Amino acid sequence: MIIDTRYNKLAEGLTGFSCDLQKGERVLIDAFDVPEAMVIALIRATRARGAHPYVNIHRARVTRELMLGAEEVQYAPHAEVELKRMEKMDAYIALRGSDNIFENSDIPSSRVQLISRLMKPVIDHRVNKTKWVVLRWPTSAMAQQAGKSTEEFEDFYFKVCTLDYARLIPGMNVLRDLMEKTDRVHIKGPGTDLHFSIKGIRAKECGGQRNIPDGEVFSCPVKNSVEGVVQYNAPTVYLDTSFDNIRLVFEKGKIVEATSNNTKRLNEILDSDPGARYIGEFAIGFNPHILEPMRDILFDEKIAGSFHFTPGQAYEGYGNGNKSQVHWDMVNIQRPEWGGGEIWFDGKLIRKDGLFVPKSLHKLNPDYLLSEK
Repeated sequence: MIIDTRYNKLAEGLTGFSCDLQKGERVLIDAFDVPEAMVIALIRATRARGAHPYVNIHRARVTRELMLGAEEVQYAPHAEVELKRMEKMDAYIALRGSDNIFENSDIPSSRVQLISRLMKPVIDHRVNKTKWVVLRWPTSAMAQQAGKSTEEFEDFYFKVCTLDYARLIPGMNVLRDLMEKTDRVHIKGPGTDLHFSIKGIRAKECGGQRNIPDGEVFSCPVKNSVEGVVQYNAPTVYLDTSFDNIRLVFEKGKIVEATSNNTKRLNEILDSDPGARYIGEFAIGFNPHILEPMRDILFDEKIAGSFHFTPGQAYEGYGNGNKSQVHWDMVNIQRPEWGGGEIWFDGKLIRKDGLFVPKSLHKLNPDYLLSEK
């Protein structure tokens, strides 16, 4: 089969730079409504590195039908099997396409929560015990979300996903080290005035080795330290429901008030378990190619000049110990056209209106990342 050169380039990056597959390693390729040619490109790239590919092929409408009738007696054995398989894997590559991002919107929340609870050990093992990378696949539905033609969006997608992510490394390392030395964080902007501590919590640089597209450094607040209010200005989709204008109020780390265009559903999700009302991640995004939200979090959380502040599960080794079946990355964009804003570390201005202020962090600003080498 003759394969699009863009597919081959992406497959080489995913198996090479992102997962660094070694001879003899096993990798599970999870393909959700993805062209066969891309899956074959990944199989070939895996074998070229001397590793062993395993493949899952998913179809959204089939998955929906299974979820509509989900029962614990059915999904508990399924989760056990999936966990056993994941425990045999050294790496995991997931490509997730969708012709309809709301395909599962009519699944009762009780069924979704049941499946999330049962599958959580599988996800935890994959996240914490394997080398992994996850990315979307460009579809007409995604092009519509982004307000672009199909061809224009595909060009944008492959430009973003095959970015020279190694160029992010110097600036990301500086920001990571700075966050690990920081105690107090203050975030200001329209409708936002947040105070919290990240003292003693590690930070992680993300430059194409976990998510594609990438471009963030994340840490986590001390669990009970969050005080104030945040007004998110980027739309979001979670559990196949669309939300706009989410506003959260915090006291002693807990979300005590939550409103949006769908306040009822928002609070249902935040009441999924006790940990869902605490924050499990604080991250700063800086991908220079991603400027506007498109209701796809793998893109939106990397928007240049953004931060996300995430209710729910914290990452092992980089978190505050918060546990939840929820991990909801909610995004605020601080560039001037979105209202601006500031991030302060221990009383020092770190970023203003989406641009890093200290000279040591200028390599994360778009003018450097998009300049000629």
